Amino acid sequence: MSGEYILSIVIAALLGGAIGLEREYRSKEAGFRTHFLVGLGSGLFMVLSLHGFDDYVGIQGIQRDPSRLAAQVVSGIGFIGAGCIIFQKNAVKGLTTAAGLWVTSAIGMTAGAGMYGLSSIATVLVLLCLEGSDFIHHKIFHEKPESPEEETM
Repeated sequence: MSGEYILSIVIAALLGGAIGLEREYRSKEAGFRTHFLVGLGSGLFMVLSLHGFDDYVGIQGIQRDPSRLAAQVVSGIGFIGAGCIIFQKNAVKGLTTAAGLWVTSAIGMTAGAGMYGLSSIATVLVLLCLEGSDFIHHKIFHEKPESPEEETM
């Protein structure tokens, strides 16, 4: 077991958890645990995709394509995200939650690939978007902060 692999999944989980803490602070359905697990799982799948099949490299008739497993993670997260989106009282709710899970998965995959700087910057950008949009709506547009039951698109 390589320390680099462990570092990759720990960073993926922690970055996902950071996004989840913000969502939990805002009383959203998908909070710390969900985002932590999405980051961890995505990072783990990426490590597996890149390094889990090294024993099979060079065997005749077997081709290795690390992008195949990563592509399936994207599909799976799309399925989870779709479950977060609901249509209620002529309004669509849960789009931000679905998008947050989607980008958390991408951040986890990026960390799983060992791109720690990029995944960290992406996490900061997500947090700036989530917190910054609330600040802008409240301070500049003088709108009420969103209530725990609501979610902006």
